[in-house]
Amino acid sequence: MKPTNPFNLFCFFLFIVLAVLEFPVSAYHDSPYSRSSSIVFATLGRSSYHFDIYSLPLWVAPASSNELRLTDGVSVNFNGYFPSPSSVSMLFGAPDWTPADVSPPPLHLVYVTERNGNSHVFLDSLYYRGREHTGSRSILEEDPSEPTRSELTRFQFPLVGLEESDGRVSMKDKPTLVGEYLIYVSTHENPGVPRTSWTAVYSTHLKTRSTRRLTPYGVADFSPAVSPSGVWTAVASYGEKGWGGEVEELGTDIYLFLTRDGSSRVKVVEHGGWPSWADDSTFYFHRRCEDGWWSVFKASILKNRKLGVDSVVTERVTPPGFHVFTPAASTSNESFIAVATRRPDSAFRHIELFDVVSKQFVELTRPISPNVHHLNPFISPDSSRVGYHKCRGSSNGHKSTNLILENLKNPLSEKITLFRIDGDFPSFSPDGSRIAFVEFPGVYVVNSDGSGLRKVFERTAFSTAWDWKRKGIVYTSAGPTFASESTDVDIISINVDDENLSYKQLTRGGKNNAFPSASPDGKWVVFRSGRSGYKNLYIMDALEGETGGLSRLTEGPWSDTMCNWSPDGEWIAFASDRENPGSGSFELFMVHPNGTGLHKLIQSGSGGRTNHPWFSPDSKYVVFTSDYAGVSAEPISNPHHYQPYGDIFVIKSDGSGIRRLTHNSYEDGTPTWGSTYMKDDDVERPNGGTTCSFEDCHWLNISPNSSSLYSAPVKPQCSH
Repeated sequence: MKPTNPFNLFCFFLFIVLAVLEFPVSAYHDSPYSRSSSIVFATLGRSSYHFDIYSLPLWVAPASSNELRLTDGVSVNFNGYFPSPSSVSMLFGAPDWTPADVSPPPLHLVYVTERNGNSHVFLDSLYYRGREHTGSRSILEEDPSEPTRSELTRFQFPLVGLEESDGRVSMKDKPTLVGEYLIYVSTHENPGVPRTSWTAVYSTHLKTRSTRRLTPYGVADFSPAVSPSGVWTAVASYGEKGWGGEVEELGTDIYLFLTRDGSSRVKVVEHGGWPSWADDSTFYFHRRCEDGWWSVFKASILKNRKLGVDSVVTERVTPPGFHVFTPAASTSNESFIAVATRRPDSAFRHIELFDVVSKQFVELTRPISPNVHHLNPFISPDSSRVGYHKCRGSSNGHKSTNLILENLKNPLSEKITLFRIDGDFPSFSPDGSRIAFVEFPGVYVVNSDGSGLRKVFERTAFSTAWDWKRKGIVYTSAGPTFASESTDVDIISINVDDENLSYKQLTRGGKNNAFPSASPDGKWVVFRSGRSGYKNLYIMDALEGETGGLSRLTEGPWSDTMCNWSPDGEWIAFASDRENPGSGSFELFMVHPNGTGLHKLIQSGSGGRTNHPWFSPDSKYVVFTSDYAGVSAEPISNPHHYQPYGDIFVIKSDGSGIRRLTHNSYEDGTPTWGSTYMKDDDVERPNGGTTCSFEDCHWLNISPNSSSLYSAPVKPQCSH
């Protein structure tokens, strides 16, 4: 096949841009948010991901010189897919170059990228021009240091996501190009039910921009895979039962439906996720077995049988002894699959080939980069290459500087900027000029423009809050996080403007005193304490601490925590499990500082979590983190997150008008709201930061058959 004409690529890109401009542009004129301000929150590990998509040629010995970085090193790029040349040709028209102009044919890549503050699906076409290639090695495998590498030309344009430049925000995931259609996951539709996933599969006709929802309303689908013929799409789904709060393996089954319109939907496998087709009657998937190991299974659809669970035969194909997951089948060579593995002798996940006939594994990435995580493999249509994503680091001239502040699109108002901070528990100074936050260990202060970063407390601490009246006073909780009521944690005040960084202990005797928040008149601090045997709220003197005055605000055999005092002084918002103590389910409540007016602000369905409330500068709204939107992807497809379902929400202080701010499959948390409008630009860490420092899923580290391995019963379906 002749290569696609880059001029046609450009024309199609221009067509998409013009089509996008036809979308109604809304500046959210109906937004009630009238004051310029900024919201900052934390995401566990996200600032150090630096994902790019890489590829290795198959059937040759793995070598670093053969590994090709496919994406451009901008932001975070992941979950790739090699489209067939025919699908790309259908989009871009007939090629008119001769083979001598380009050698070898271009490599096309569809992938998810998080850039410009939102999630997109991009298509990159990589061309090599100017020299006829000879020899057995592809030009894509040439030494990157050779001068001829500069002749590699990238054509890049968005397939979906650009149309959300008007302020709309959603997560995109697992794209597949089928002719002129893109099949993908999006979270842009609100199901209107608390603690319900927004994740659904959509089909967009890329030439007309018409989009059809393939997932039924009231249902969430994950990890779509389109069959080689394009007729069927397989998904991992809860069906109508919905998410049950799982944080490790989702309780999904495998469903099939017709790709053209989502019809003829039927469950074909109980207990499984991440399907991948080998042919139209065979697909692979993963599940966690009763012996404790994640394993890959083969599903064979029987002919002349009504499609359903009884018409599909499943077989465990990978052995116990180590974890094997996120399979990628080959459509042109069904003798092997690519998988991600976690072996007992490695703390890193790697990509391997598994021969389904000989039952032998071939390690691909471990010989090249043994101490780097490699995620979510995919195979080219001709079975010549395997792709995956990993942290690009700073080798081979790749720039990977951590962002201390990453700007995201805010769907609420153009007057409010939204940032992810490379840290935890941020809080703004009263004038909005500085941000305090924690790392583990230590408390830090940085100017809101990202300059002046410095450490102000050496020990482990969590939660920060500024005094409203005494300039430069930051409160924090010195001691371990997520600890029992009797753990030694005390509240201190730090004078960050003092050359000696003096601090004063305000609580006595430990007993898990934490989450301080000062009253706007500067006289009092509300905090939580376990001194009674339960975590309840107390108010103490801001200057002298509890020795200068102490009163109890709430009382009961439950946990009241994460409190925040409104800027107008009228209310204290906090999280509590008082309606089901010890269950792990938290709702948000509000109470007057004198103990009156207690009422619930918001809860996330039955058994859900709403945490870390923080008032807006005008006290009319509360920003918080919650599982209100369920889970958005299979947790095993990401690095570690303790709770892979947190998103940031805003609600009016009267409990109405809840709005979702963030859309991703990470754990967003600990938001704060400042009175200053921060310029909507990314800010790099002054010292570059530590790249690639994220961890793999902790529950893959634990030895199988351990009683602590599972948070829910494992379905005993791994023997067949």
